[in-house]
This record gives sequence, C-alpha cells and structure tokens, in this order.
Amino acid sequence: MEYSKITIKDKAYPAQLKEITVPPPVLYYRSQLKNPFEVLNKKPMVGVVGSRRCTQYGKRATEHIVKSLVRAGIVIVSGMAEGIDTAAHKAALEAGGETIAVLGSGIDEKVIYPKSNIKLALEIEKHGMVMSEFDPHSHSEAFFFPQRNRVISGLSLGVLVVEAQKKSGSLITANFALQQDREVFAVPGGIFWNTSDGTNNLIKQGAKPVTNAEDILEELNIAMPDEESAILSSSDPTERKILQAILDKNGEGVHIDDIIKISQLSANDVSACIIEMELDEKIKNLGGDYYIIK
Repeated sequence: MEYSKITIKDKAYPAQLKEITVPPPVLYYRSQLKNPFEVLNKKPMVGVVGSRRCTQYGKRATEHIVKSLVRAGIVIVSGMAEGIDTAAHKAALEAGGETIAVLGSGIDEKVIYPKSNIKLALEIEKHGMVMSEFDPHSHSEAFFFPQRNRVISGLSLGVLVVEAQKKSGSLITANFALQQDREVFAVPGGIFWNTSDGTNNLIKQGAKPVTNAEDILEELNIAMPDEESAILSSSDPTERKILQAILDKNGEGVHIDDIIKISQLSANDVSACIIEMELDEKIKNLGGDYYIIK
C-alpha cells in the first residue's frame, strides 16, 4: 500500500505540532488529497476522543457535536480506536467533512490497528489523512498509544473527551492537551455511569462542559454557521429536532418520513410542527414532502 512521509524540516509540517515538547521528527501518511498537509493545515482542528466501550449516549453525543463542528469548517482529529474515535471519524465523513486518524501502529494495511477499522481507514484516506509517526510496518504496541495521544492533542486547538472511565487513555490525551496549552472540553454524563467518571472529573478540574458544538466554537472564537444558529436559537424542542434532522442530511432535501425516523418524534408531532415552520418560513417544501432549511 502506498504511503508518503513528511519530516519536521518540511514547510508543510503542521505548525501546531511543532509547538509541542517532543514533536515527531517524521510522519508517515496516506491521503488521496492533493497536498494534504497544505489543505488541512489551513483549517482549525479539534481532537475528539473517548471510551472504546462507549454507550449509545456517548455515540449520539459524538455524532451530534462532530457534525456541527464539521459544518463550521473544523477538521476532526482522532485515533481510529473502536467506540468514540470511530463514531467521530464516521460522523465527520457523513457530514461531508475532513478527518485525520492518528494511529498507534503503522499505516500499512497489514498492521493497522484495530483491524476492524481497515475499511474506515480507506474511507478516511479519501477525505483526509491516516498518519503515524511509527514505521509503516510496525505492529501496535501498548506504549505506542500514549505517544500517539500527544500527536492528537498536538495537532488540535482543543480536545473534546466524550466518555472516559477513571483510568482511560482519553484522559492521557486530555493531560497532553493541558501540557500543550490546548483547550480541554468534556461531555457531562450520568453520575452513576462509569463511562462518565473521567469526563465528570475533568469538568470538576476545570474542563469546559460541552452539550453542543457552539460551546466549543465559542471558546475557540470560531463563528457558528447560520443554519446551526437557527437550530440553537429555536426555543421549541420539537422544532429543533426537525431542523437538526434536516441538517444531518448535509443540507439536502429530506423526506418527512426520514425526518420522523431521525428525530424519533411521532408522525403527528412532525406534521403539525412542519406546517407551523413553513408558515414561519423556517423551512421550505421542495415538493413531494422533501424539506430544506430556508
């Protein structure tokens, strides 16, 4: 499998990464983008990490926040591990965005870890980059992952931890972020959930609690897209779910049946609310019950 490399002496080497205490002297990468570092370096990056054994709550929170970040022009950086990392990469791709996977193994297809994400790696390669500081043929080792985590935070303006137990690799990434003077964000969770022990403790220690992308964008001084602002400014929870369902389809016309399915609202509630939203000119019927945000 073809791959390229970039050294710390190259002009295109990420400036953010050069700032950390021990930046990787070489990065091996795979990408189908033309001049990928030049393309991606121009955009703000946010790291998203979390538990490998994530809950449905964690997965939904990741998808909800990541898709909005992508629509604001953010590149999502994660480690392609199972669980939250995988959800973050997939959500970025589904939203039509770019994402970078930093591996704790080599980038050759025979050694990519975890093997279950080889297809995901190939998809990321089309819309971003798969990278590693380790020899392309290196199998994963336990001590590779803390090293990998410093690169995730090093590339990013800030790191979002979605779910993490008390002892978690995600907390190592958060600690690196603090050492590197990056912002640390955390999604709050139930007090009885062990998958939220780590994130709730981060919040106690000063991490910014996050319930939507605006919390992150505000801290990073990045503007929220108009469509996202329309959702957040709505005081009606049913209306917000309908707007989010339409937006989750990447701005394309969405059929009312899909809105019902995505929003998990009743058909009656959706139908009644859509009539009001049309009258208020918040959405537009393209014909055949396909809707867009106006």
